[in-house]
Amino acid sequence: MTLEASSRRTFLKQAGTLLAASTVGTPKPLAEDLFIPMDEEQANHLKAYGAVYAALQRGQTVDWLLNYRGGGFLTEASQTVREELQVRGVSFASISAGRASTIIAEVEADGSNKSVVPLQKAPEIAVYAPEGAVPWDDAVRLALEYAEVPHDVIYDEEVLDGDLASYDWLHLHHEDFTGQFGKFIRYRNEPWYIQKQNKAEAAAKEFGFRKVSQLKLAVTERLKQYVSQGGFLFSMCSGTETFDIALAAHQTDIVPEEYDGDPVDPNALEQLDFANTLAFRNFTPNLNAQEYEHSNIDVGPPAPEMRDPSLDYFTLFEFSAKWDPVPSMLTQNHVATVRGFVGQTTAFDKDALKEDVVVLAEAPDRPQVRYIHGAHGQGTFTFYSGHDPEDYQHFVGDPPTDLSLHSQSPGYRLILNNILFPAAKKKKQKT
Repeated sequence: MTLEASSRRTFLKQAGTLLAASTVGTPKPLAEDLFIPMDEEQANHLKAYGAVYAALQRGQTVDWLLNYRGGGFLTEASQTVREELQVRGVSFASISAGRASTIIAEVEADGSNKSVVPLQKAPEIAVYAPEGAVPWDDAVRLALEYAEVPHDVIYDEEVLDGDLASYDWLHLHHEDFTGQFGKFIRYRNEPWYIQKQNKAEAAAKEFGFRKVSQLKLAVTERLKQYVSQGGFLFSMCSGTETFDIALAAHQTDIVPEEYDGDPVDPNALEQLDFANTLAFRNFTPNLNAQEYEHSNIDVGPPAPEMRDPSLDYFTLFEFSAKWDPVPSMLTQNHVATVRGFVGQTTAFDKDALKEDVVVLAEAPDRPQVRYIHGAHGQGTFTFYSGHDPEDYQHFVGDPPTDLSLHSQSPGYRLILNNILFPAAKKKKQKT
């Protein structure tokens, strides 16, 4: 990724030099910039992302100060931005051009582990989710709603019709791309499960496919193409694991008869194609219809006797912002340790990762990772395991998480880092 300094940064350096040379008694300079800290002094980390996104929408450049004050933001002062921050309850400070120049000089200094990344354009955002899916069923939609970041909701029809070209960033809802309805067969007599299955089977027929797994494979391949042509893909929980399982099984049938009416291909495991996947390799899909797990990519939650939120955590890697700006953007936080949380895909087996995948966070003393990133073609993908960073063990039917009670959530910050990451691109990606 090529990142170029903004002209405003040059102005600030020049202004700082002039101010330093001014004589005693010169009137105090007016505030030229607004600084948004993202360390422990920030009152509402999550709303801050929405405020930055809103500034970008209005055509204003925002400098992301990687590894400085928790990944703070610096932007030109305006009454509109000031009011936006105040309304959202976001902490900020008005600073002079001289102070802004000093901050930038510190961040850009040779030998520092910091960097200034200009964010230039608000990315167009979409969430892949079925009709009727509620925002609180998905941590990413919950974060976008709370941070007040505008986004579209699309599904199979839009993907197959080519609408992905309109979006820079796409999140995958907790979808089962293998066509096994989440392996929730234990709920097969529940009205919501029956409705979900009926709608999926009807959609498959409408698009000319005999089975749901064939429709989902076609969608998965379009999504992979979207990444290769420059798109930014983000997913959590089962949307990560099942995506690669579907791609690996593109030449065979791994779906048990209980889900699609015909048996698994007897040579299914031998016919898996790991060259076709994004992040994972050498894994084994779970062919037992009665078992909840999709594959051994997921190491699963801790044993029940060890399932203690106070003991379960993972740590973020620290990257050089100058040499590794992309993983640095994705891991900006005010803490280095994040509380763990369970999901259908709780953590990734380290041995299942492809060699070129970058590990962003791992569980200490365990061979499992929680947050990964990689490139495919001209685009990238980021996978984050677990269901809800502020609901340790979310069950079907549990009440929604109230993010107003978790506005400083480190786990949710990792999600929102991803929506600003594409804004650092010089031009909108061609898809």
